Amino acid sequence: MIEMFKQWYEARHEYVKAWKRTNKNGKVMGYFCTYVPEEILYAGNVLPVRILGSHEPQDVTEPHIFAMYCPFCRDCLAQGLKGRYDYLDGIMIAQSCLHIRQAFTSWQLHIPVPYSYYLPMPNNLQTKHALPYLRGELAIFKESLENWLGKKITDADLDKGIEIMNQSRRLMRAVYETRKAERPPITGLEAMYIAVSNQMIDKREHGLALEETIKKLPARQGSRDPGARLMIVGSEDDDTEFVRMVESVGATVVIDDHCTGSRYFWNETGKDNDRMRAIAERYISRPACPSKDWPTRIRLPHLLKLAKDYKVQGVIIIQQKFCDPHELDIPATEKLFRENNIPTMFLEFDVTVPIGPFKTRVEAFLEMITQEALF
Repeated sequence: MIEMFKQWYEARHEYVKAWKRTNKNGKVMGYFCTYVPEEILYAGNVLPVRILGSHEPQDVTEPHIFAMYCPFCRDCLAQGLKGRYDYLDGIMIAQSCLHIRQAFTSWQLHIPVPYSYYLPMPNNLQTKHALPYLRGELAIFKESLENWLGKKITDADLDKGIEIMNQSRRLMRAVYETRKAERPPITGLEAMYIAVSNQMIDKREHGLALEETIKKLPARQGSRDPGARLMIVGSEDDDTEFVRMVESVGATVVIDDHCTGSRYFWNETGKDNDRMRAIAERYISRPACPSKDWPTRIRLPHLLKLAKDYKVQGVIIIQQKFCDPHELDIPATEKLFRENNIPTMFLEFDVTVPIGPFKTRVEAFLEMITQEALF
């Protein structure tokens, strides 16, 4: 069953094109950031699809976006310029960082798409004004979506959208919970396929596969020596080749905190007669992206709790090259784990992962962890 998630991840474009053929009245929205309120999209029978890169060297974005913007945003834009997302009916973003916003803006300018929307998600989520502001912006977005779709999105529709998302989040949490075991029944690579495909596949279909997988996981318990228990923290990461390499040299990634992993699904939307307020509260209170974790770094206790709950022995901190929010976050993150006697290693990612040099550094890091465990 886990092989299905890998297939979905690798054939995501083919999946969505098939979905459109089956759902004649449905539309597909490509989104650039996980602060996009998918509850409202599902309420309108719109399939949300995360726009991700391909990890292939490319040069087609040079006329459109600065070379010193992060490789992830350039890779995302390249996919649009190459026509790989030609099935999208719309694109949208919720404001996060300058770099991915530029990818969105360049897409608007140079790649024809029937509908696009910029959601002004506040960056200072710690102010008392954030919730009423975002609630108002979500209401404006809902009205725009209704005008595009030519139909009203009712409270019953919103309840459906909220439940689709919450059910998916519960199932994802249940899968991640199994990774706390002394011998986790799934690898970090398998968890990455599950988590990333969750952002591309219809949540209802993905959820059925998750339910079947959860039933079968106990039979896999203890089938693999996990080696060193690692955590990945940082920028967007769907680098399957990197995780495969890490786990091939004597480790298991048991937990993560990045926007293609646990940060995406960690909390649910609560109950409230004011559905817009409930959805706004969810996105404000979710584990924060560093672009929104200020002036107080409230994310740090969450990171430490994850590390302790999953019995982490070492942390790999990753940064997409030129990613300013995470670069500013690294000193505080390293200090947090250092003060709690959890070793860290920092790696800077580019469009393609240099497996050879990374493998040497990861092996040295694991040897250090092993030596420290002896004393």
